Parts: sequence; structure tokens; C-alpha cells
Amino acid sequence: MKQLKYLLTIFTAIVFMSILGCSSTTKSEGTGEYLDDSVITTKVKAAVFNEPTLKATEINVETYKGVVQLSGFVRSQSDINRAEEVALGVKGVKAVKNDMRVK
Repeated sequence: MKQLKYLLTIFTAIVFMSILGCSSTTKSEGTGEYLDDSVITTKVKAAVFNEPTLKATEINVETYKGVVQLSGFVRSQSDINRAEEVALGVKGVKAVKNDMRVK
């Protein structure tokens, strides 16, 4: 009976540590969030690529905890506004930080 309690305690501790190991802190993201962010980044890049008025090679996309950062140099202010609209239209995007500049 003591061995069963001992094994149950160890099992509970391992499960608890595993859950904590995948959680995020304010300064770093957990494994699940990292994967979610990479999926969001890919979707935003695809949406920008599929937008005929934008040049996808001019726009860089990064995501951290659901916040998308757009950067790069584009031809006009309308391109900046359109890229932000496209990014906001992607599922999972919480906000967009737009650091793009006009050439």
C-alpha cells in the first residue's frame, strides 16, 4: 500500500512538472504557443502572398503570443494599410504591430 502511494505521488509530480514545462511565462512562450505562432505567421504570409496588390517579398512577418509584427519597405501608405487589414483578417491574430515604411 505504501508503494502504491509512493508511485502515485511520483506520477502526480511528473505530470505536474510536465504541465509547467509547457506553460508560458511573461517573457517566453510555451511549446504550444510557439507552434500556434508559427501557424499564424504562415497563414499571414500566405494571405499577404495571395493579395494581388502587395509584394510579399517586401513584407516580413513575425508573431509572438498572437501579436503579428509586420516590417519592411513598401511602395505606398495604402500598401501598409492593406497589409495590416490582411493580417487582422487571419484567424488567431490578436493584434498587429505595423513597423512597415514607405520607400
